[in-house]
Amino acid sequence: MTPELVVQLARRSFETTLLLAGPLLIASLVVGLLISIFQAVTSINEATLTFAPKIVAVMVAMIILFPWMMSYMGDFTREIYSFIATMRR
Repeated sequence: MTPELVVQLARRSFETTLLLAGPLLIASLVVGLLISIFQAVTSINEATLTFAPKIVAVMVAMIILFPWMMSYMGDFTREIYSFIATMRR
């Protein structure tokens, strides 16, 4: 295994991780920002108020994006298996 192959595999793995986690993190960020704005406007200083809406937002995003995420992960897994098969030669 050459260093170029290792770097390519690591880069592709990081890209896949960021691409799959990104939409869920963005949903959590947006909901947290909206709750923070609501807390600032209403002068409610409760730190635990953001947890439940963030969890719900991430779950909704995961339900909506799950088919795409599984398809992408399936493609990535097939790519890794084919990569392993070519390394054997």
